[in-house]
Amino acid sequence: MTTLPPVDRAPLRRRRRRAIAVQIACVLVSLFMAVPMILIGLAAVSSRDALLEFPKPLIPSSFSADTLLAFVQATGTIPALGNSLLAGVYTVVLSLLVGAPAGYALARQVFRGKDAYQVFMLLARALPIVVLSVPLATMFLGFGVYDTVFSVTLLHTTLAMPTTVLISASIFVSVPADVEEAARVFGCSRFEAARRVVFPMALPGLAASSIFTFVLSWNEILGAAVITLGHRTLPAQVLASLGEAPQAYRFAGGFALILPALVFILVMRRYLVNMWGTTLR
Repeated sequence: MTTLPPVDRAPLRRRRRRAIAVQIACVLVSLFMAVPMILIGLAAVSSRDALLEFPKPLIPSSFSADTLLAFVQATGTIPALGNSLLAGVYTVVLSLLVGAPAGYALARQVFRGKDAYQVFMLLARALPIVVLSVPLATMFLGFGVYDTVFSVTLLHTTLAMPTTVLISASIFVSVPADVEEAARVFGCSRFEAARRVVFPMALPGLAASSIFTFVLSWNEILGAAVITLGHRTLPAQVLASLGEAPQAYRFAGGFALILPALVFILVMRRYLVNMWGTTLR
């Protein structure tokens, strides 16, 4: 009777340890991101007396909507919220209108200097925001669009365009070229094939890229503070008020900055994709 050699379980144990390490790392990263938001949310719904307690308990001793109501009723909060929403939506639309066709061209066309062009696009994100804001503010003053939502939209679109183009290109690469060629065989022009076949297949990925664009526009603060005075976005409004604002206003402002971005991500979460266009269900 033949005796089988012993099974080497070391690779299985290493794989199991690696999987456990990855899970622990994911939990730690999630806690690192979620705990500050949870604490800000708890502080925003705490009563004024609970905010003044020392040492502060992890769970507030009393809850109240007075902190959020005071923030909402503060001068300039509602107009600033509207400006932020308008700038975010306009930035998403403008970035997709310009960035999606550019990404399609990068995915389907081969031309000299293509790699250098993609690297050059990233220079807009490599530069400090002040380097872009000051010249743009001067230009906006000359064109008469300074201190408007339109100027904030142009600035945020400039910041979001490299990411939109590169993500769109990776999404269009994941769409098989054979499908587009089949549409052209059946009589579609290149434009009709792209509009009827390629773009509908890439729509979930393009919707997911809009998440990054909207969050970037919503969270951007320094550029909006430079190019606006009377028509500030909500982050710029909160920043301008921090020096004289009470503690309750700061917590409520932080919660107000987090909440809309989270809601937008939750609405669009079914379209979240990775860089190769694989939908996360």
